[in-house]
Amino acid sequence: MSLRKRIAQVVGILLAICFLYQLWIFGHIVYWRWYPPAMTSFMSEQQARLQQDNPEAELRYQWVDYPQISSHLKRAIVASEDAKFLNHDGFDWEGIQDAWEKNLQKGRIVAGGSTISQQLAKNLFLSSQRTPWRKAQEAVITVMLEAVLDKQRIFEIYLNVVEWGDGVFGAEAAARHYYRTSAAKLAKPQAAKLAAMLPNPRYYDSHRNDRRLLRKSAIIVRRMTYADIP
Repeated sequence: MSLRKRIAQVVGILLAICFLYQLWIFGHIVYWRWYPPAMTSFMSEQQARLQQDNPEAELRYQWVDYPQISSHLKRAIVASEDAKFLNHDGFDWEGIQDAWEKNLQKGRIVAGGSTISQQLAKNLFLSSQRTPWRKAQEAVITVMLEAVLDKQRIFEIYLNVVEWGDGVFGAEAAARHYYRTSAAKLAKPQAAKLAAMLPNPRYYDSHRNDRRLLRKSAIIVRRMTYADIP
């Protein structure tokens, strides 16, 4: 067999593997139209981290349906993370451009333009490592999510699987961990503070009165009135 044929064969095998992987992802997304995820890639990564110190460590995660989550929390998340959630196709191009310009000015990453759909794509299937491949795969998964699921289902899954502390995942676990109540009963200030924690939840889990957290919570409270939710 010539070298050219061998290279073509290897390329063909790699493309087939890539296609099967995308098909595997797509199948999971279709399944999640009706059933909740039992575990996400990011949950598995964090559970492995916790079990390095304690083999018996378990994540705090309890799925609750969309109506059982406070509208205050829904509005707080949209106001904080993705104000255009209902209007975009998975990508906020203006937000991405603004984040790019801020990062160039600072010479480092200080802002991100990820939408709720993009964050969900990362949490469901990818690792926390930042690589060009991960960003490309995140974009592909985001397109799949937006094509298969409606906005309410995307938001429902996001609210249930997003990290909210050290080993704490989802709105129900977060409400009980921080406020000893259910996700349905979260008050407006509580919801705003939970939303403010999202960029760095493990840090804020142990620094709950951090000035930046309290300042951002107050800003979110003011913005919540104008947030449109599914």
